[in-house]
Amino acid sequence: MKQIRILLADDHEVVRRGLMLVLRQEPDFVIVGEAQNGAEAVNLVVQMQPDLALLDWKMPDMDGLQAARTMKRLVASVRTLILSGAPMETAVLDALDDGVDGFVHKDISPANLAHAIRVVASGKRYLGTEVTQSLIAYSRQPTTAPSLPPTPSPALSERELEVLTLMATTATYREIGEQLFISEETVKTYAKRIFTKLNQPNRTQAVIAALRANLITF
Repeated sequence: MKQIRILLADDHEVVRRGLMLVLRQEPDFVIVGEAQNGAEAVNLVVQMQPDLALLDWKMPDMDGLQAARTMKRLVASVRTLILSGAPMETAVLDALDDGVDGFVHKDISPANLAHAIRVVASGKRYLGTEVTQSLIAYSRQPTTAPSLPPTPSPALSERELEVLTLMATTATYREIGEQLFISEETVKTYAKRIFTKLNQPNRTQAVIAALRANLITF
């Protein structure tokens, strides 16, 4: 059985201790270190070269997203999984193109957390059910905010809808391009057009707007 070497990072010691107790029950998991902030986690990743860093989203001295981005730049092989206790209505999907390999919520069960770790460690991306449901629930909230999609729904081309549908998954822009047999830069061009038509600033908000407009479904 191949072991997965894990670094834990959370600014609350009681959370770190709880995670260690849970993860040490798995025979293929080895906890190689723990950090209490993002900057310390980055330093430990460089020193210990773990297979996966399990990072709290909100930490002092560099949050989980910033830490994941920096880790990837310094140690390309490390996989990163963000653990958050806050609602995740923004930044989730965009972060998958920027150093993060997976998101789970702190309400996740121990069995599902172990599954998420194995999925991410295997080279795949993972969005926890709680995260997906949070995005769907947020998309269903009534709102009068002017930045949300207009009514009637904006006209998107067939290709833009294909790109937008894949943007709602864990696929990065590069992976979307591979699935559609187009370049990553072309995908980014389509994404910019989609943002403009939906009047949204980023990928996550565009997906939420598209869900609200019934342009796509999860």
